[in-house]
Amino acid sequence: MKRIIFSSILIASNLCLNAQLLIGKETLNGASTLLDFGDAPDNTRGIILPAVTSTDDVSPANGNFVFDTHDNVVKVYENGLWKNLSEDGGTGNVISNPSADTGEGVIIGDVVSSVDGILVLESPNMAMILPKVAEPHLHVKSPYPGMMCYDTTNKALAVFDGSKWYYWN
Repeated sequence: MKRIIFSSILIASNLCLNAQLLIGKETLNGASTLLDFGDAPDNTRGIILPAVTSTDDVSPANGNFVFDTHDNVVKVYENGLWKNLSEDGGTGNVISNPSADTGEGVIIGDVVSSVDGILVLESPNMAMILPKVAEPHLHVKSPYPGMMCYDTTNKALAVFDGSKWYYWN
């Protein structure tokens, strides 16, 4: 009986540590993918970044992306600095969450993380595939400030700052 319980715990732990998550699709793109989103040709949905009132309130790690509502700019944290991925955008569509309960967040790929976030992807050898959208500036009718996706037509990271789209190759 102890052997069965130990084996069950070992298998469950292995599944948690090596989890791969698919959202809006049934087939994974690549064995080194931790998080993968639907990629239908008519997709118009992307990731909405957290809207923070100040990056001073964030305990960042390399690779953190946010929409800074103080500056109205999409930013990424790299090597001790926040770098702008857009210019001065707009916050007219940003909806504030009045709840004081922010929860503990979700960690995918490991049991714990050294960083704090709503969604933390932890893996030394796996990555996230962004939602794929063909020409988001044409096909996403009402983008939300802080939306991020991969533009399949222009082969670039696309971020929306509340006013316009920015592309990074």
